[in-house]
Amino acid sequence: MELLLLSNSTLPGKAWMEHALPLIAGQLNGRRSAVFIPFAGVTQTWDAYTAKTAAVLAPLGVSVTGIHSVADPAAAVEKAEIIIVGGGNTFQLLKESRQRGLLTPVVEAVKRGALYIGWSAGANLACPTIRTTNDMPIVDPQGFDALGLFPLQINPHFTNALPEGHKGETREQRIRELLVVAPELTIVGLPEGNWITVSKGEATLGGPNPTWLFRAGEEAIPLEAGHRF
Repeated sequence: MELLLLSNSTLPGKAWMEHALPLIAGQLNGRRSAVFIPFAGVTQTWDAYTAKTAAVLAPLGVSVTGIHSVADPAAAVEKAEIIIVGGGNTFQLLKESRQRGLLTPVVEAVKRGALYIGWSAGANLACPTIRTTNDMPIVDPQGFDALGLFPLQINPHFTNALPEGHKGETREQRIRELLVVAPELTIVGLPEGNWITVSKGEATLGGPNPTWLFRAGEEAIPLEAGHRF
């Protein structure tokens, strides 16, 4: 399988998706036809989100079709060379994808050779479940099980920073809560600017910041770029 799982779509001082474009270009391998799954978008329309994605990928020669605009979404996924899943609200993304019967077709398409690109919520969707999302459950997705393309749980936008005077839990504390009730999980705290590529049977960590690996009953382990899972 070929995957590109990004923590985020925007970095300070860079245009939207600018940091990801070289990574995407490096994994295209001749693929040019993409479907975009925009359902995580809540405060922007799916048409606008699709147009924005199509515009940023056009210089790479990639043509993008919004999955919401086709008569048979499952068939479009089955034919796609690239499946792109945008960020936003993970609960809505999973709900809309499940209602349209897209989860199994996406898995089958990626297993037969389609490239999966997801950022933020799109990276969460590639995990076994969405239980490590940071998003509010604004809709009921009828279960947390997701695609299971990547075997570990990703927490995108990972940071342990708290605003001065803030008394809420850190992100690590929230992850530790999950590991109490699901100690079998391994969780990757993926900070902004970092990503995971899956190619030729290997998953490799990239990006400028330490990534953190969390397991129940163990200290968090910092991982550097180039680490292979």
